[in-house]
Amino acid sequence: MTTDNPTAARRSAPASYTEVDAHATHAPVRRSTETKAAFKTTEFIVYVVAVVGVLVASFLVSTTDAHEDYFRSDRAWFYIVLLSIGYMVSRGLAKSGSRHRDEA
Repeated sequence: MTTDNPTAARRSAPASYTEVDAHATHAPVRRSTETKAAFKTTEFIVYVVAVVGVLVASFLVSTTDAHEDYFRSDRAWFYIVLLSIGYMVSRGLAKSGSRHRDEA
């Protein structure tokens, strides 16, 4: 009969089996999240650059003698909304499989 506490074994790291032997080994506990913070990702940088690009393009395209203003601010803001939706979907897909654990 052993003197181990059965509840202490449940709180420890999950057991994993190696191919060499069938003995259970304890896997290290992961203390970080699976994805990076949103502002550290390249998709955020691309999003910010794209938004600035749309705003600058909307500002620079103006009415000429032969043409009217065909890239007005309402169309620019519509494109920014589409970019924002795309960014939120990409962040949602990046975080969909991750689990946030605060085990200390």
